[in-house]
Amino acid sequence: MTNHLTTSKLPKWLIPTASISALLLVILFALGILGGESKTEPGTTAIGGQTIPAGAQTLKVGSQSATNAMSWQGTVHSRLAVKIAPKLNARIVEIPVHPGDRLKKGDVIAKLDDRDLRAAYNAASAAQAAAQAQAAQANAEEKRIIDLYDKQAATRQNYDAVLAQAQAARAMANQAASSAQQSKVMLGENVLYAPFDGVVGERLQEPGDMGMPNQAIVGFHKPDDLRLEAAIASHCAAGVKLGMPVTVRIDAIHQSLNGTVDEITPEIDPQTRSQQIKVKLPPTDGLQHGQFGWLELGCQAKQQALLIPASAIVNYGQLQTVKVVEGQQLHTLHIRTGKRYGDQLEVLSGLREGETILIDGGLKP
Repeated sequence: MTNHLTTSKLPKWLIPTASISALLLVILFALGILGGESKTEPGTTAIGGQTIPAGAQTLKVGSQSATNAMSWQGTVHSRLAVKIAPKLNARIVEIPVHPGDRLKKGDVIAKLDDRDLRAAYNAASAAQAAAQAQAAQANAEEKRIIDLYDKQAATRQNYDAVLAQAQAARAMANQAASSAQQSKVMLGENVLYAPFDGVVGERLQEPGDMGMPNQAIVGFHKPDDLRLEAAIASHCAAGVKLGMPVTVRIDAIHQSLNGTVDEITPEIDPQTRSQQIKVKLPPTDGLQHGQFGWLELGCQAKQQALLIPASAIVNYGQLQTVKVVEGQQLHTLHIRTGKRYGDQLEVLSGLREGETILIDGGLKP
């Protein structure tokens, strides 16, 4: 009875507070914050030595000249990419192609309703025939009046009138022929053909839609002549020259390609202060029109950097280490890296110039 009374007199907040304090002490001991005889200071730390393996390759670390590379967003475009649209207003009757279809030059892409065009052509042809008949009659009358005039059987006034009528009839016949030819050409515009060998990229309209000038029915491009088009800062573009080799990274195919600068637009965007650069890309499996890419291009003077091969770095989670040779022993040092230059990485801290490292750092620690 006495124990029960004593416990009930304790403050209610004391028990949970004591429990939390005990839990914190356990965590601190587990982390080594309390009770540990030694602690590891942050920074670069040399860890126990190993004997250098036989045949191991080493490298004496030294500063190298490196460009201040930057990556500029760009898009892969075909050199030949067009939007195919009709030249007249007409209902779309048929579109026999779909995205991804490969076509030869002259293959049918779309057909339009040609009833109005055919009626116009028939009317123009009939007008041409009538005009030609009138011209033939006028020519015959012209020959007759010339013969009579030479025999002095016709007056000069009649002679001049008949020649003028014949000349007008021939002009009308020529005009009617031109109109008929124009109608024939327009009738041929009811069928849209592939302008070159290529691939259908997109289908923008469907049969039954109204085809109109400047409103594309399909997108069409040549798939084997691709360029990366990127806008870069104008002060960086000043150092870019035609034919200059550059590196392009395409994330979709996980590759870096060697390209050459193929075109530099002379205009500078007044809002973004950027200039368009087009880089010719080599034929590559998986490379497609419309893919996203990066133009890797330095725009500042070269600088000195401590570079080591990527193969010399051993990763432990998010930690990076290298094997440093001291005498006949290997020691593991923590490092921090920066930019990548091909198969080399820039070392920001942890190594000093003149130290010797193991090139193949992937040995068992």
